[in-house]
Amino acid sequence: MTEGTACYLSLGSNLGDRAAHLAEALRRLHSHPRLQVCEVSSVYETDPIGPPEQPDFYNIVAQVQATCAAKELLEIVQQIEEEMGRVRTQRWGPRSIDIDILLYGKQTIDTPRLQVPHPQMMQRQFVLVPLAEIAPDLVLPDGHTAAQAARPADPTVRALDMQLPTGEAGL
Repeated sequence: MTEGTACYLSLGSNLGDRAAHLAEALRRLHSHPRLQVCEVSSVYETDPIGPPEQPDFYNIVAQVQATCAAKELLEIVQQIEEEMGRVRTQRWGPRSIDIDILLYGKQTIDTPRLQVPHPQMMQRQFVLVPLAEIAPDLVLPDGHTAAQAARPADPTVRALDMQLPTGEAGL
């Protein structure tokens, strides 16, 4: 793959076999000709945001090299969500897979369909903790590093003793 743009994606699942959904989403991302999954965080179990009475999430963050524009990356991740059975019926409701673009290089994008950096990223420890694991020195939009912004002791973000397959052999 030719040199691309370093992007960070947040992946989450709280329906069905959560780990299998995350692993399948990673496999689909990595198998796309315009993407290469480079780093993947550990899996974290996190409290849901949004409507009560829904299962806890499994969350990860992945660094991806993309040889496509941010708009195309959005189309790719939304297609993967759709192919994996994601149905958008309730904002912040339960879902088999959710893939959000956190950062697309150093670009700032503000369109009706895509906002990068992700507008809620700095308020979500379920994003910041796994991001800090794989990119602790990454400078975030507020000028802090991922390690400075993350609160690993946050009780809503619980590290699991689980790694998803990564690299050529695992994906």
